[in-house]
Amino acid sequence: MPDWKIAIIKVVFIWCWTLIVAVIMTWVERRGAAMIQDRLGPNRAGPFGLLQPLADGIKLFTKEDIVPARAQKYLFTLGPVMFALPAFSAYAVMPFGDKITLGGKEIILQISDVSIGILYVVALGSIAVYGMIIGGWSSNNKFSILGGLRSTAQLISYEVPWGLAILAAVMLYGTFSMREVSLAQQGTFLGFLPNWGIFKQPLGFILFIVAAYCEANRVPFDLPEAESEIVAGYHTAYGSMRLGLYLFGEYINLYTLSAIIVTLYFGSWHLPYVDMSTFLGPISYGIATFLVFFLKVAFFLWLFVWVRWTVPRFRYDQVMGLGWKTLIPIGLFNLFITALFIQLSI
Repeated sequence: MPDWKIAIIKVVFIWCWTLIVAVIMTWVERRGAAMIQDRLGPNRAGPFGLLQPLADGIKLFTKEDIVPARAQKYLFTLGPVMFALPAFSAYAVMPFGDKITLGGKEIILQISDVSIGILYVVALGSIAVYGMIIGGWSSNNKFSILGGLRSTAQLISYEVPWGLAILAAVMLYGTFSMREVSLAQQGTFLGFLPNWGIFKQPLGFILFIVAAYCEANRVPFDLPEAESEIVAGYHTAYGSMRLGLYLFGEYINLYTLSAIIVTLYFGSWHLPYVDMSTFLGPISYGIATFLVFFLKVAFFLWLFVWVRWTVPRFRYDQVMGLGWKTLIPIGLFNLFITALFIQLSI
């Protein structure tokens, strides 16, 4: 099979898989919230409410698409697209397994292994904020504009510690390639620990996951869409499938951030103390690495839900203070420690 056909198959697969995960997450979010709050949650549409996402999708598709009379119509349409598209596109460089061999041809389970994969992901994450800003400003609604302004300050502020955590990981692994970072986490560290990034970069992991919650606008950092303060923030004026794009984009962003956490800090597709390639065939090995990677990602997806329904929202000044006064100094200190560690190990 030609390489271009393999590339198309991988693109279609990962887009469909990501959409399926986003749909399932809408059910997991609601059932998880119900479980944590000791109530039932959706349980009418299908067994255990499993068809609730389908019902929600039908509702969004069939609702009237209303554009406010004073809205900037072109920008109003562009906002949700700019928010959702970067989250989809980030998976172009994300390894979702090791490799699989079909018909004697070795296929890497990654759409594109570019040498600047981490920079590509960071750049796309920076673009997504424009979808929130444009959506809030173009609505010509005071609550939406407040949400857009909050997202501007919040996301730009937390991209600094996020970038510092990523920079420390890049210094440690010596590469921007997501696949090379994954391959570097085989074996053990200090003879008994898995050779995962979290054991070499514990501070970096803490920085990254806190900043990731902020990037995803999840509690306790959901200030841009705080229902108790500004209705729904930047997407207050949205409905129908435009709102659906924002909601889908949020869950796809959770999936992307969880995949980055697993790739940088939790060994990607590797299992601790086990080399699956020694006892699995070329096809079963590829499937197993994909499943291991996804199960790790699923844990962090559940963690996003768990934190949302157990932690209260921070005040805006607390969010800004945490970012500038605490996380950035820790990030700079972590960079210094990482550089010192690398220098001493040379």
